[in-house]
Amino acid sequence: MRILIVDDDPLAGEMTLAVLEEAGHSCQLAEHGLEALERLTEDATFELVVSDLHMPLLDGLELFQELRERGLDQPFVLLTGDDPTPLLEREPGLRACLAKDDSLEQRLPELLDRL
Repeated sequence: MRILIVDDDPLAGEMTLAVLEEAGHSCQLAEHGLEALERLTEDATFELVVSDLHMPLLDGLELFQELRERGLDQPFVLLTGDDPTPLLEREPGLRACLAKDDSLEQRLPELLDRL
């Protein structure tokens, strides 16, 4: 699967990229929501977006909403250090919202297998 990872924290972004590439996916990294929006608008071959929630300029939830307003409907997974449950309840179009914790390395590839 071709995945765009969006994270303003270089270490977290590289970790997510490594986990997903280890699982056999082709990934690219965007440093913030505006860069991701530009890439997704220009390149429709991304099959999934995995984005951090808290970022400057355009956060993960705003990125998700802007993509939907533009008619881009790639599955979207939000990663957060917060409790993910309220976000899923508020944004029913999100495929998943996962907590950034010690189990993310295992849970993220498992989630993608189910998508």
